[in-house]
Amino acid sequence: MKILALDFSSAQRSVAVVQGRAGERPAVCEVIETGGRQTKAFAMIEEALRQSNLEREHIECMAVGIGPGSYTGIRASIALAQGWQLAGNVKLLGISSAEAIAAEAQNAGIEGVVHVVIDAQRNELYLATYSVSAKRAEEVEKLALADVPRAQERIGNGGSVVGPEVSRWFPGGRLIFPRAARLGELALSRTNYVPGEQLEPIYLRETSFVKAPPPRVIPE
Repeated sequence: MKILALDFSSAQRSVAVVQGRAGERPAVCEVIETGGRQTKAFAMIEEALRQSNLEREHIECMAVGIGPGSYTGIRASIALAQGWQLAGNVKLLGISSAEAIAAEAQNAGIEGVVHVVIDAQRNELYLATYSVSAKRAEEVEKLALADVPRAQERIGNGGSVVGPEVSRWFPGGRLIFPRAARLGELALSRTNYVPGEQLEPIYLRETSFVKAPPPRVIPE
């Protein structure tokens, strides 16, 4: 399987081409960009393809980090994947960026209880807990919204704390970003493909809006 993976959910954006089969060590070429406000998505994709000696038409599957995280970045990567599927016959997968962080923690040799922390704005955090070993990273407490005191209470029970901006709330935490390479590796064992229109960001808050008042009638 030849997979193109995108994760634009954090301040560190990445694109990877992952080639292989589930259960085997894949070949990985990854391009990472940090800083700046604009993501040069197509330039990063072309570079990852060049390093892999592949053309666009060789890609069989696209794996997208669907957050939580930067809503703009996630939407951009989803739009890119949707357009790619329209242009060619590729399969699409949406994978939690929190899961990618846990996989990156595993890749970094962190084991045991691992708490993934992501900024949710509004003085809240996205928080998920994983049991990580050398062979697997398994979610044991589902991704949820928590205010900082509640997150501190849960994390106070022990374990490692990781995330893209974790030191803002937990000085002893380990700075770990979601990586496209890990997304691609996770995608090798997945078959829950979705059509482009069903690829959506992870957004745990209920959508709310204020109805506009009726137009004013100005007397003549």
